[in-house]
Amino acid sequence: MAEEKKLTVLQLLPALESGGVERGTLEIAAALEMHGHRALVMSAGGRQVPPLLASGAEHFTWPIGKKSFKTLLLVGQLRKFLLAQKVDIIHARSRVPAWIAWLAWRGMNPATRPHFVTTVHGLYGVSRYSRIMTRGERVIAVSNTVRDYILREYPATLPWCIQVIHRGVDGADYPHGWKPETAWQQAFFAQFPQAAGKLLLTLPGRITRLKGHEDFIELIARLKRRGLPVHGLIVGGASSSKQRYLHKLRYRVRSMGLAGDISLTGQRDDLKNILAMSNLVLSLSSQPESFGRTTLEALRLGVPTAGYDHGGVGEILRTIYPAGLLPLDRIDETCQRIDQLLQHPEPVPLGNFFPLQAMLDQTLALYEQLARTPRH
Repeated sequence: MAEEKKLTVLQLLPALESGGVERGTLEIAAALEMHGHRALVMSAGGRQVPPLLASGAEHFTWPIGKKSFKTLLLVGQLRKFLLAQKVDIIHARSRVPAWIAWLAWRGMNPATRPHFVTTVHGLYGVSRYSRIMTRGERVIAVSNTVRDYILREYPATLPWCIQVIHRGVDGADYPHGWKPETAWQQAFFAQFPQAAGKLLLTLPGRITRLKGHEDFIELIARLKRRGLPVHGLIVGGASSSKQRYLHKLRYRVRSMGLAGDISLTGQRDDLKNILAMSNLVLSLSSQPESFGRTTLEALRLGVPTAGYDHGGVGEILRTIYPAGLLPLDRIDETCQRIDQLLQHPEPVPLGNFFPLQAMLDQTLALYEQLARTPRH
């Protein structure tokens, strides 16, 4: 049997700060290096660059995701880069980088140019701008929800070009039943003393109107009126453009008399610990999520998790924990369901659901299969 060709794969994304796209990029880069391939990543940089380099991957700092007409000047430079680095696969993970990559790729010799892959990570607003994410020779959808969205909103996309590769979680990093060390718990409750000894409800996610923070505040108020000793944790940072909304949330908490019952923790690097000690983790996004990785992480830890029954979160809950499915836009029923889950929690099943290794294996197999197909 012929030895598998060693590939050079370039992943493109705006930056390497934090988030699911960034984490997936690092995971794929590490898997490529582990299999003897060459992993290149192009972005504006960020705090995830050192761990990327530690995996053996190479990083190239380009403003490839900047929303500016000046970014189009990178098309010619990228074309030269692809030739110089002998890139076999271009994998675009965001819209501006995808446009630059596609324009560079389109101007190359079809017989010798790299193969072009995109990943649709989100349920983007439907537009010609977003359509670029469906232009890959192969289009990775991170869930069945995303596949359905592509076929519904971009019907010109050939169904056989789309491959569903669910995001995944490493069971070794999120073992069922794991709890943080006592010293960490003591330090956390010293910082948030009003949360100590309470039933902890956690809403993880960046501060934005879509994540359901106002629903969460209303639920805490209703659960308190029912006499439940609950404390709400809103875990996530607010960008500079979301500071007014953050102030609005703080005002809402105070005006409803919940200042002692809800803590806004800001951005945290210990989310896993917070999830693990929660009694219930919630996903209340008003719009469907493309996947819902934090929901999966909480469930893999064995923590009861509930979320609105739509999008990727609904997909995960139907697979692992149907007891956590919540009706959208029916706050009374949602409150009743959460009351039941807090007072009579249904155990989360133990299982290797949506494993990270499957995501890595399927992505590398896609690269390798595409590299063997004739270029066009």
